[in-house]
Amino acid sequence: MPPTGRCPAPRAGNAWTGSLRPCRRRPGSTARPAPAPKAPRRYSWAWIPLEPEHRPARPGQDDEPEGGQHSLLIRRNDDTGELAYHRCYTPRPVPLSTLITVAGNRWRIEESFQAAKTLLGLDQHQVRRWDSWHRWTTLAMLAHAFLTVVTATERATHPAPDGLIDLTLYELRRLFTALLLRAVPTLESVLAWSRWRRRHQARARQSHYRRRGHHTNEPEVRL
Repeated sequence: MPPTGRCPAPRAGNAWTGSLRPCRRRPGSTARPAPAPKAPRRYSWAWIPLEPEHRPARPGQDDEPEGGQHSLLIRRNDDTGELAYHRCYTPRPVPLSTLITVAGNRWRIEESFQAAKTLLGLDQHQVRRWDSWHRWTTLAMLAHAFLTVVTATERATHPAPDGLIDLTLYELRRLFTALLLRAVPTLESVLAWSRWRRRHQARARQSHYRRRGHHTNEPEVRL
């Protein structure tokens, strides 16, 4: 939505105030999206219908509004009060829960891009031609897909024991680097450091959950 634009708000109903004008809250407007990577978060949602945009008519067509359902989804963090806005379009009407699910899963895409950049240098190409850029990007994405498949397979076949987090792409990348690219004393040493990092991360996650007032079913880790 343009910074200077305005969105119409329904006239009736309960309202909450934010950086936009008050808008009616729909049933089930407080919900949890997909699980957050660090700790559960609770949001309140507002859903505002928007008028379809008018686009210039193409040759042989009438100047009619664009079809489908246009709306503005507003998310408020109940802990911090931070607002996030999502301009939504669907060819057919969908329930509010569907839009919340899509908005909540957005962090997965951001996490994937961040992992590809950090672990595999997706954004570290120093090329000027399209062919070279295409080769670099394709190779980085293939490597990311390989790490993702191997990590998912290891999680399914070898679940993490009590006191350890599940194997992550970052940890698998460290193991590949240590075992294949560096001279290490023994395999046991590499695996021991891997277990230590995962145990430390499990304790950090438990502390983070407790600080935010959430509880996990994982046993307390003591060293």
